[in-house]
Amino acid sequence: MEIDLWMWLLPIGLLPVFFAMGWFAARVDMKTVLNQAKSVPAGFYKSLDALVDRNTGKAARNLAEVVEQRPADSYDLSLTLGKIYRLRGENDKAVSMHKTLLESPDTVGEKRARVLFELGQDYQSAGLVDRAEQIFLELQEGNMAKQAREVLLNIYQQDRDWEKAINMAKLLSHDELTYQFEIAQFYCEMAQAALFKSDFATALQHVKTALTANSKCTRANMILGDIEFKSGNFHAAIEAYTAIEKQNHAYLSMVGERLYDAYDALGKPEEGLDVLVGYTQAFPQIDLINVIYDKSLLLKGEQTANEIAVEIVRRKPDLNGVYRLLGLQISELNPAWKADADMMRSIIGRQLQKNWMYRCRNCHFKSQAYFWHCPACNKWETFTPNKIEV
Repeated sequence: MEIDLWMWLLPIGLLPVFFAMGWFAARVDMKTVLNQAKSVPAGFYKSLDALVDRNTGKAARNLAEVVEQRPADSYDLSLTLGKIYRLRGENDKAVSMHKTLLESPDTVGEKRARVLFELGQDYQSAGLVDRAEQIFLELQEGNMAKQAREVLLNIYQQDRDWEKAINMAKLLSHDELTYQFEIAQFYCEMAQAALFKSDFATALQHVKTALTANSKCTRANMILGDIEFKSGNFHAAIEAYTAIEKQNHAYLSMVGERLYDAYDALGKPEEGLDVLVGYTQAFPQIDLINVIYDKSLLLKGEQTANEIAVEIVRRKPDLNGVYRLLGLQISELNPAWKADADMMRSIIGRQLQKNWMYRCRNCHFKSQAYFWHCPACNKWETFTPNKIEV
């Protein structure tokens, strides 16, 4: 009974001891924190406030004062100050700051690699891409290798140096991120350039390599179709264009007219038209109304062309379709309504110019022109293949 009583009383008796230990530990931690806070120059906090207020000029001045006051602790602060200079476009100051750090005897190993990486970014920001590339190539070993390769990949894409881009993408590839999607696009760029020069053999080789890298690359089949068409292999061109249906049918709108032309070259224009109409029935979201109307008008006459176009618009009504529909019906309207209908069509046309565009699915950049490589976020094949209302 007494033992049980002591088991209950002992923890209660030790409570003051535990409390004193906790109080002492808290006092020690708080004292350390206060000492550390007192050791940080006021200019550091001022620079943070300025950054929060997005006043990079004031932040740079305050941080520069801290670096002068605390040269022994200037490594991280100097790196930060250099980044602020670069952000402000003061690339000469950023370069000078990072070069000064490199001259320090303490800047060795990983520290040196980190400063070199920042210096490379300074040169890149200043437009001195050759110097930047040389520095990033020196960082192919160590902890900064991955970051350096990623920057080099971006540089090679901007310079359209596709062979170097392919090699760098292969170096960056690993199990979780293979870069095969991007590599296929790089080969497509090379194929497109060769095709422009009528070097069909080289273009064909690049396209096949692109499809090996990414069998779902719709662009590769588009270029393949163009190569075969220009080579006079119209059956092969049709096969390449129609293969896009299995890859991503949304891109069929981008080859509609070329597909029709291939059938026409074989003396089968009506079969080509039927294929396009069939696509709009199976995939109402693809935009083929203009090419179908123009070819129907040529082959079947105005009345049938109008009927086909009306059916397509009713299947998927949108601004573009309404604009086309008004154009078709305006001649049949009562003369009293023609002026109003023409005004309505004009208003819709202006809206289409402003709000009917291609859009990047990644960053939402909008354009009247289609881009395989988004100029805003640098992602590949992110533009909607059909114009949409934005």
